[in-house]
Amino acid sequence: MKVLALAAAVIALFVAPASAHGPTRQKVVELVYINQPADQVWALIKDFDSLATWHPLVASSVADKGNEEGSIRKVVLKAPGNPGFDEVLDTYNAAKRTYKYDIPKVDPKILPVNDYESFITVLDDGKGGSIVEWKGAFYRGYMNNDPPPDLNDAASAAAVRQVYRAGLDNLKKIAEAER
Repeated sequence: MKVLALAAAVIALFVAPASAHGPTRQKVVELVYINQPADQVWALIKDFDSLATWHPLVASSVADKGNEEGSIRKVVLKAPGNPGFDEVLDTYNAAKRTYKYDIPKVDPKILPVNDYESFITVLDDGKGGSIVEWKGAFYRGYMNNDPPPDLNDAASAAAVRQVYRAGLDNLKKIAEAER
């Protein structure tokens, strides 16, 4: 009997932490193929403060130090009350047509994420066009166990995917209209 009790106690030690673990890192990758050369597409998005010129959900996006690493971009959305948040430019590589930024803190009512980081890259497709890849990694909007439905993993990933799709689809429209 003591052996069974000890075995049950040992099993409980391993099962309890497994069932109590918090959120897992979510990843979203979205692509768009654009029938324009990569350098032309990069010219549209290369400036860290140009987000408002190609993303339809963004009213303004002013970066305090331009494309310098550490630059803080104040993003204001086109929504009632002008909600906004800051993004920080972590790395910038014009030669590779890519940059990485993060969002240190955002109201989960605006974007239900925590510890968010993102890369946007323009690639040459080898046929005269380009592929824009926007990828991000983050934790859900609610960091404890048992999140409400609007702050769980699926809702957070869906919100980020919606932001990426809106931006990429509009970027394609703008870039291809320049023909």
